[in-house]
Amino acid sequence: MLLIQKFGGSSLADRERLRRAAEIALAARREGQRIVVVVSAAGDDTDELIDLAHAIDPAPPLREMDALLSTGEQRSAALMAIQLGRLGAPARSFAGWQAGIHTDERHGDARILHIAPRRLEAALDAGLIAVTAGFQGVTTEGDLSTLGRGGSDTTAVALAAAMGAARCEIYTDVDGVFTADPRLIPEARRLEQIDSRDMLALALGGSQVLHPESVRLAMDNDVDLRLLSSFRPGPGTAVRRLKNTQRPSLAGVTRDRKRSTVTLAGRSAGFSLLPMLTARLGERSIPVLQSEEGEDALTLCVPPEKLDEALRLLHAAVFELYA
Repeated sequence: MLLIQKFGGSSLADRERLRRAAEIALAARREGQRIVVVVSAAGDDTDELIDLAHAIDPAPPLREMDALLSTGEQRSAALMAIQLGRLGAPARSFAGWQAGIHTDERHGDARILHIAPRRLEAALDAGLIAVTAGFQGVTTEGDLSTLGRGGSDTTAVALAAAMGAARCEIYTDVDGVFTADPRLIPEARRLEQIDSRDMLALALGGSQVLHPESVRLAMDNDVDLRLLSSFRPGPGTAVRRLKNTQRPSLAGVTRDRKRSTVTLAGRSAGFSLLPMLTARLGERSIPVLQSEEGEDALTLCVPPEKLDEALRLLHAAVFELYA
């Protein structure tokens, strides 16, 4: 059985975390799985590369930025392969172009056109763990390209779809998907499963757990997607299409600092909730400046200085109502 495992930057930020991530992959291999590991750049590597480029030129060419930023994931892939080998699991690293990830020409925000994973399959057939740099590919002109922020999630799901993987596991620094960010709202509850439509609404609303494009890809290709912690063992959260009878009325609340919005996701997230939510915020003198009903989502705009308070109030309001 083929398993895709993606490790984010926080899971690779130092040598101990790198080793822990490698041990997760090794444990799956010992169970008889064929493993493709997808890695992000470690820690703050991408931000440091951006700062370095901007110190030279405030507006560097996008093509050269892609060439620069792709090195972060390639570094992680090589180090992961070395670590796996040290643990007794022979591995081979691949840049995006070597993995056969072909994209369009939009530097900095490319879209995957197709994947030809022949070299990955050959490595698996040779008994190796294939380690692939996420977030990147190659254009039709042969230039390096990057997929934008969160692009390693997209790489992992796209590879799972292209290679017919049994499952795609996304490892991060939280235990799965919660009703809100547990770092902001400690009482938020972990969800055993979440409907992919609700996950997409949360991703579009500002949640950093999964990139929206990766959720869309998983929906379109029926990929079995799991969100897990690389720091603590646990069941995590399954992201899949649920029957409406299995789907909770509300799945979660998130916020977007740039837009100063709070978004509620779920099959009951609509304007029917607006009077109650507006009243609850009004009790704390928080005005709703604008509201928008989307598919499976309700978004409220509030003053920026009230955003976190509004998030806490709305989480308490809806999960008290729909507990």
